[in-house]
Amino acid sequence: MPMKKMSEFTSIAAPLPENNIDTDVIFPARFLLILSKEGVGKYAFHERRKGAGSDFVLDRPPYDKAEILVTGSNFGTGSSREQAVWTLADLGIRCVIARSFGEIFFSNCYKNGVLPIVLGDDAMPAVEAAANAAEQITVDLPNECLRLANGTEIAFTIEPYRKQALMAGLDEVGMILTEDLAAIEAYESRRKLNTPWVTAGSEQLVLQSGND
Repeated sequence: MPMKKMSEFTSIAAPLPENNIDTDVIFPARFLLILSKEGVGKYAFHERRKGAGSDFVLDRPPYDKAEILVTGSNFGTGSSREQAVWTLADLGIRCVIARSFGEIFFSNCYKNGVLPIVLGDDAMPAVEAAANAAEQITVDLPNECLRLANGTEIAFTIEPYRKQALMAGLDEVGMILTEDLAAIEAYESRRKLNTPWVTAGSEQLVLQSGND
């Protein structure tokens, strides 16, 4: 599933005012054999969405269309499973706002085009109130701020490299191939000159594989 470029977008925010929501709640362990990113959104918060007519916030209009999730402290703690982010992204969540995150979950967000925003106790009440009222929130990544419907602007911080990657719609590998392609090609050229037997062996393996 390709990552979308992120710049500025506006959406209502779904309120999930709980602390310590772990990755097993977000994506239960019994689904870990699922390795495709597409279609995994149906497993998000599976135990809380059982049966028809689920009253879980992400199933209730208008929050079923939310691209922003507002939650409590230590969101995404526990197992390192990357599927926890996949399932949110597949639901259309592009930004998660919390007081704090599980460290690995936080990192995995950037690998999958989801912006995790950490806000302190001074800023979170206004964002939580906007989410509870189903008001629009604008995420302005270039200017690193949130804009609420009442005109309030709330600044957030993001590392420049991660900001650049989200705006380009690239994961870590994509960023390396984009920024360091010339260096990679130069290295490959030097390697062919300095260790021609390695290159020759690799080419022979490719030829042999093609003939099998």
